[in-house]
Amino acid sequence: MEVLASFPWLALLPPLVAITLCFLTKRVLPSLFLGVFAGTLLLTLNPFSAVADTAIIYRDMISDSWHATIILFDFVIGGLVGMIYLSGGAHGFANMITSGVKTARGGQIAGAGMGCAIFFDDYSNTVIVGNALRPVADTLKISKEKFSYIVDSTAAPVATIALVSTWVGYEVGVIGDALPSTMEINPYSIFLSSIPYRFYSILAILLVFMVTISSRDFGPMLDAEYRARTTGKLMRDGATPLAGGVKLETLKEAPKRAINMIVPVIVLVGVALFGMWWTGGGMEPGKGFIDAISYADSMLALLWGAVAGTIVAIIMYSVQRIANLPQMMDAFINGAKMMVMANLVLISAWSIGAICGKVGTAEFVVNISKGVITPWLLPALLFAISAFIAFSTGTSWGTMAIVIPIAIPMGIAFGVPLHLAVAPVLTGSVWGDHCSPISDTTVMSSTFAGSDHIDHVKTQLPYALLAGGIAFLMFLLMPIKFESPLMLPIIWIVGAFLLYFVLRILSNRSMKKRNISISDLRKM
Repeated sequence: MEVLASFPWLALLPPLVAITLCFLTKRVLPSLFLGVFAGTLLLTLNPFSAVADTAIIYRDMISDSWHATIILFDFVIGGLVGMIYLSGGAHGFANMITSGVKTARGGQIAGAGMGCAIFFDDYSNTVIVGNALRPVADTLKISKEKFSYIVDSTAAPVATIALVSTWVGYEVGVIGDALPSTMEINPYSIFLSSIPYRFYSILAILLVFMVTISSRDFGPMLDAEYRARTTGKLMRDGATPLAGGVKLETLKEAPKRAINMIVPVIVLVGVALFGMWWTGGGMEPGKGFIDAISYADSMLALLWGAVAGTIVAIIMYSVQRIANLPQMMDAFINGAKMMVMANLVLISAWSIGAICGKVGTAEFVVNISKGVITPWLLPALLFAISAFIAFSTGTSWGTMAIVIPIAIPMGIAFGVPLHLAVAPVLTGSVWGDHCSPISDTTVMSSTFAGSDHIDHVKTQLPYALLAGGIAFLMFLLMPIKFESPLMLPIIWIVGAFLLYFVLRILSNRSMKKRNISISDLRKM
């Protein structure tokens, strides 16, 4: 701690080491481990103690009940996917979808639409959309990079602005805790008022549809899509998917029935929704469904859903005599193996977040920013600060908990409307989380889409920066005083136009550089 007191900027070292090494080496696990080790070394100044403390941090991350539930859920959902593949259900579902969707463009639009439909939880979104549409994406030659981008960009951005989601209770709770006791304001009303100002979250969703409908890609994503369409290679040579290279098998005699996938997934969703209502206090008198969902133990509910879906799958496949119990258990274990690498990365990402908390990464960023904030710049700077903290720590929820208690008092002091002080933090956290290779939702998107994690981050990053840059500009354009009710619609029109205009410019330049035409892409 003495070193940090003398050189506080060293608080940035753990995330910088991890993120830099991720991009340079393309090896996620050792990069994250060295980031955690760098943090413990700062605190102990003893390499032997740093190794011991690093091990303790990893142990604590695993023993945390929330984290343990996520790890167990990942293994169960992986096992369920293995059984669904064994039964032929995944192929049947892919055949059903592709009977109406014949092109990669149509498959991408379907993926974006399904992503928006699974609005109640970002983890549920990545699991359901990734697993349900992965065989469809493979059949239609959609690159793993593009598919993981669609999954990722319709997960947290959708959940954070949904009126009913697992995010609502957390966001409302953080807002309520930060409000002065002297102010009689309903935190849920602030949450609702902030939704139109969640510029990045909404722009990220708009960009997904702009890209999928127009078939306009740019940068590394264009290379990935062109490779997939022309060579059939869904990943680059040498890529390592987080699924660990596990090959899921289908019994040769298994019927290709979509119902063998649809029913277990419906059971998973239904039981999970019931579990969210139950754990959120739905049985309490006078508590509505929305309130219950908002305060749910979402991961426990998802685990219940995954277990219920697995049990239903075993019964269905046994009744149909598709496979016997030993065959299904082998498929379950094989599917669970897919999640080993993903869970190791998740544990490492949580450990980076923990060490960042110990060395004070977020507090350092906030403190150095206070001196340059003015009322006019406050929303834009809160947006940028939140994004940087989320990028550095890999957690949007943690960022909200850190910055909201600072943003609300500053908004009150500077005369900034509370919803405009809160919105940039809530949406900036999602932006930073999207850009970060150490984010758990980014890891899960890579996992369930079957993508190489660093390839997913590298191809998604330019898209996230495009939407984030325009969102930052929109916050700068937003006046503190709201004399005209037309100001927000005008800013949204400007933002949406800029988003598509810049997308066209970037895609045209990328295609010209690679001698590719938009008509060629749409025909493939």
